[in-house]
Amino acid sequence: MILFHTVISSSAKSLFCLTAAVRRAPHPLVWRGILLGLALSLDWQTVLMENLDEEQFEALVVEGLDALADEIVEGLENVVFVTEARPEDGSLNVLGLYDGVALTERGQYGFGELPDRIILFREPLVAICETLDELREQIHVTLVHEIAHYYGIDDEQLHELGWA
Repeated sequence: MILFHTVISSSAKSLFCLTAAVRRAPHPLVWRGILLGLALSLDWQTVLMENLDEEQFEALVVEGLDALADEIVEGLENVVFVTEARPEDGSLNVLGLYDGVALTERGQYGFGELPDRIILFREPLVAICETLDELREQIHVTLVHEIAHYYGIDDEQLHELGWA
């Protein structure tokens, strides 16, 4: 027995579910259903992208942080990672922001200091990506870019290195 199962899901709500158990020579209507299910499933990432909520986006950012090389994150101290819908000005052209004082510009820094913040903006990131894989990649690039600012690397240097 061959089991075909296609699910397009958004926030755990099933938008489409097709299950067909096939034995030997299936009925033509079953094949039509299977082909329809496969055709609809080709666009599942687009469906998920359009309905990506705050919690799902945060999970992708956490996944992105976990995937970063140890060398990048080992030196981070007193830094929080935050996700927000959009920048304060409401624009869609800023993907992330480092809000703090770079290591290279710090004088005396220590106990009692507010943490630096690295902010990733969900709506601008989602707007430039067509698939979840593209979004994961752009989250990675944005995390590296903003963490580089923490280490004192400016946009010009990031551009030269291919991270801007």
